[in-house]
Amino acid sequence: MIITRIATREAGPYLFTEVETADGSIGIGEAGDWAHLDAVKTEIGKLAAYFIGKDASRIEHHWQYIQRATFFRSSVLLSALASIDIALWDLKARALGVSVADLLGGRTRDRVRTYAVAHGETPEELAAACLRVQALGFDAVRVILPSMRHPGMKAEEHIHARRVGSAIDKVLACRDAVGPDFDLCVEAHRAFSVTEAVAIGRGIEEARPLFFEDPIPPESPEAMAEVVRRVPVPIATGERAVSLQEFATLLRIGVQVLRPDVCAIGGLTPSIKAAHLAEAAGATIAPHNPLGPVSTAACLQLDLMSSAFLIQEFPSFNIDGSENSMLTEPLSLSRGYLEAPTGPGLGIALAPDMEARFPAKQRALYPAIGYDGSVVGR
Repeated sequence: MIITRIATREAGPYLFTEVETADGSIGIGEAGDWAHLDAVKTEIGKLAAYFIGKDASRIEHHWQYIQRATFFRSSVLLSALASIDIALWDLKARALGVSVADLLGGRTRDRVRTYAVAHGETPEELAAACLRVQALGFDAVRVILPSMRHPGMKAEEHIHARRVGSAIDKVLACRDAVGPDFDLCVEAHRAFSVTEAVAIGRGIEEARPLFFEDPIPPESPEAMAEVVRRVPVPIATGERAVSLQEFATLLRIGVQVLRPDVCAIGGLTPSIKAAHLAEAAGATIAPHNPLGPVSTAACLQLDLMSSAFLIQEFPSFNIDGSENSMLTEPLSLSRGYLEAPTGPGLGIALAPDMEARFPAKQRALYPAIGYDGSVVGR
C-alpha cells in the first residue's frame, strides 16, 4: 500500500482529501479549520512530500512523525493531518474489506443516535424550531442560546439579568414545547462568563438538558472546573482541543461529555484515543461535527466503535440542503438515527461531479461585536 498521490477536492464550504496508492485504491478524508481552508490546502500539499512513497498502512507511525516533526503545532497543521489520517484509515479498512469500525475492534451498536439544530432569536422561535426537529423524527435537538443571526450585540444584551434570564427562558420554552420524551443539548457557544454560565446552568436544571455545551471560552481549565463544580447539569466541551492532554485535563476537572472534532484534532487516530480516555473516566463522547459528509462518515465509524458514545451532532447539510448528494450514495438517516454503512472503509464515496454542482466557497470569520465596539467572540 504505497502512497503515490495526495490531492484535494473543494466543494461548497468543505475541503476533501484523496490519498491514492500504487494499486489505484483511494481513501478519502476531510479537513477542519473551516475559515482557513486555503492555508490547510497548502499544508496538505506540503505534507504530501512526506507521505508519497510511504506505506499507507502505518497510520500511527505517520501521525506521530508529522505531529513531532516541528516545534509548532496549529489548527492548520492538525486539520491537514486530519484529512490525510482519515483517508489512511479509509484506505486500510478498504484493503482488508472491512469497515473502519471493524478495524478498530468491531461495532458496539448498529446505528447512531444524532441531534439536529434549532435556531431562533426568541424563546418562541426556538420552541417552534425544536418542534420542527421533533417532527422530522429526531428525539434530541441542539438549542443554541446566543444569536447566530446578528453579528453585533445590543446594549441591553450586556445586562447580566437580561442575558441570564433570556437564556433560561429559551431553554424552558423548548422543554415546554417538546415535552419530557425529548433531549435538549443546550449550546452556549462559549458566549458567557463563569458567573453567567453558573447562573444559567442552575436556571436550566429543571429542563433536564442532556448537557450544557461550551458554557464559557475553553482556554482556562481552572475556569471550566469552577463551572463544572457549581453547575448541576452535565458539561460538554472539547471541540477546540488540539491534544489528548487537553482531553485528559477536562476529564480530571469533571467534564462529563467530551466533544472531539475528528477533522480538527488530527483525524481518527487521536479521536479514538480520546474516546478511550472518556470510557476509562466514566465519561462519554458527543463528537463535534459542523462539516460535510466525510466528517460525518468518520464520526459515524468512531461512534459505532466506542462504548463511550452518547450522541452525535448531525450537521445541517443533509437536512436543509442538497449536500448529501456530494456522495455517490447518501448516508442513511432514519428517525434521527444514522445507520451503519454496509461498505468497507468509511462506507462512502465522493460523487465525481460534486465540484461542478457545489462551487467552492470558504466560510468567513464572524466575531461578535458588542454595542460598545468590543469583540465579544463566539
